[in-house]
Amino acid sequence: MLEALGIKESTEHVYRLLLERPEYGVAEMAARLGRSETEVREALLCLADLKLVLMDESSGEVEPYSPDVGFSFLLSRAEAELGRRRRQVEQAGRAVAGILAGHAERPGHAAHTAHRDPVDRITGLDAVRERLEDLAAGARTECLSLLPGGAQLPDTMDASKPLDQLALERGVRIRSIYQDSFRNDPPTVEYVRWYCGLGGEARTVPVVPMLMVVVDREAALVPLDPQDGRAGALEVRSPGLVHALVVLFDRIWEAGTPFGEAPRRDEHDLSPQERELLMLLGIGCTDDIAARRLGVSLRTVRRMSSELMSRLGARSRFEAGVRAVKEGWL
Repeated sequence: MLEALGIKESTEHVYRLLLERPEYGVAEMAARLGRSETEVREALLCLADLKLVLMDESSGEVEPYSPDVGFSFLLSRAEAELGRRRRQVEQAGRAVAGILAGHAERPGHAAHTAHRDPVDRITGLDAVRERLEDLAAGARTECLSLLPGGAQLPDTMDASKPLDQLALERGVRIRSIYQDSFRNDPPTVEYVRWYCGLGGEARTVPVVPMLMVVVDREAALVPLDPQDGRAGALEVRSPGLVHALVVLFDRIWEAGTPFGEAPRRDEHDLSPQERELLMLLGIGCTDDIAARRLGVSLRTVRRMSSELMSRLGARSRFEAGVRAVKEGWL
């Protein structure tokens, strides 16, 4: 259960026993756990490296630190690593989108082989929807989707329902990542609940970096222009590019909150959305930009900003971001 903090299950057993029976020495713990003394010592050394126990290697005496102190440090470190990885994923998403756009616009790329081009341009919203329906109808094993913007369009959900149902019935695994803000839109919530009830899977994150659909890890659709979804899409079939997009999806999926669960608040009582807002404030984003990034209304961002400023004792939004870093919230 603590592997995300760098603690293996076998080491966790040693730690829990030490908290329960702090008077035990290495021999007693080995006997109680049915393990060798060498294995127990290795686990204790690992716990000492993680600052969860104080170990005197010469005498063999072990004393656990207060768990709230040790775990506060480990959780903060894990949250920082998660934030770093999330920023790397967003940067990778933007880089991939730029690579795809540049590849599609390269002169003479349109018809140099008799086979389907590794990147095809699809112009117009209707043409994109038609191609999405074709890909979904032909899916054999898996469909992955990144869906930014919170609430989804009603006609998009209506068109997706029969395709999703047929795909799930024939054993296709469907996973979708939405922004946390979609929870504020009852029709979208109802749609996701319906599709999860049929066996689909969904998670949420504060910010989805781009719109994307990947089918069978063989083809992907991404926007031609990330700022204008109606301009069209790029269909990618190059194995290397599709793999990069799948890696992008998997990293975001790992950081997401499963649908039906409340977003987990950290040790500072911050939700993932509040942490994201603080980071946006810290780099000087305006309320308008923050609202677009989070997929929420301007009023919601201002309310959240005001609450965070009050908690941090800050007089400005920028100061709130700076104070959050100084206080260890970010």
